[in-house]
Amino acid sequence: MQYETAGEVEQSWRDAISTIEEIIDEARNGRMFILVDHEDRENEGDLVIPAQMATPEVINFMATHGKGLICLTLSGERIDQLGLPLMASSNSSRHETAFTVSIEAREGVSTGISAHDRARTIAVAIDPSKGAADIATPGHVFPLRARDGGVLVRAGHTEAAVDIARLSGLNPSGVICEIMKEDGSMARLPDLVAFAQRHGIKIGTISDLIAYRRRHDNLVRVMTEEPIRSEFGDDWTLRIYSDTTQGAEHVVLIKGDITTPEPVLVRMHAFDPLLDMVGIGGAARSDEFSDAMRLIGEEGRGVVVLLRDTHMKMSTSEGSPQTLRQYGLGAQILSSLGLHELILLTNSATPKVVGLDGYGLSITGTRKIPSSRGT
Repeated sequence: MQYETAGEVEQSWRDAISTIEEIIDEARNGRMFILVDHEDRENEGDLVIPAQMATPEVINFMATHGKGLICLTLSGERIDQLGLPLMASSNSSRHETAFTVSIEAREGVSTGISAHDRARTIAVAIDPSKGAADIATPGHVFPLRARDGGVLVRAGHTEAAVDIARLSGLNPSGVICEIMKEDGSMARLPDLVAFAQRHGIKIGTISDLIAYRRRHDNLVRVMTEEPIRSEFGDDWTLRIYSDTTQGAEHVVLIKGDITTPEPVLVRMHAFDPLLDMVGIGGAARSDEFSDAMRLIGEEGRGVVVLLRDTHMKMSTSEGSPQTLRQYGLGAQILSSLGLHELILLTNSATPKVVGLDGYGLSITGTRKIPSSRGT
């Protein structure tokens, strides 16, 4: 079949990365591709194909060669139409992957696990003429709920698969499967390059998809800007941004001249009223917002972004990957300010923010936020 075409492994694995335009063309023509977070040697990758192109042959290839869990990525709207609840009401998984209950087509399947049966279930799940009555739970297909706004909100494979299908003019849904090596460990980029060349599959990156979408979509816009005075550092500039995904407003506080080339102090803060205003739920963090403002005020230069996205609650480890990978809206805001190099104010370890380079941003370091309460 087409995925067994042999090819010579690239000498430089960076040369193996295809453009997003090429990936979209592959998707449009029903060909499988691989998506990685970024062209970093340690990245893992997923096999991806638009869901309406997921034939039994494709499912069998994913199961045989990918070896990971085969999942169906759907928009929130479609998940709601099918009446699928999330697998867990409180998501504590490392990347907050939004699994729903597993599904099966009510008709046209036998045991549900065969490649034919899973392809049938996928076809029913994405068919706009079908609804909740046509789906049974549990089953052998694992739906994932993509965030509205796609990779510009959450830089995950779930959102990337839906975005690429939509950009290809196809049903906004995808089928994804992690790629494992023969020994059962996760394939890294050099392994993925060899895999892609062996099977004639292109590789794309979520970072490039973010950059592509930024050239065509803008999810945030400035609503108002005005000078303010604060007890933390006197004069600031206040900007209010609105995002088109939820209509939420985000507050940005700018101190001093941030247009100079030196790295800028930045505090990314997900607003939690109970914690930030009432002090409930985390005494160790209840003053971090004001303490960050105070530090930037003393330095005379920096930015505080107050994200008011109800889906973006901070965990006790506020630098955790599941929180920071959802900072797409905040990254768009920082990019709109003309920032490039950031020094992140955080009391956690230096985070790896997925897709940040797609916004022209990089974290050059971190600084602790000293507590006003003392030690």
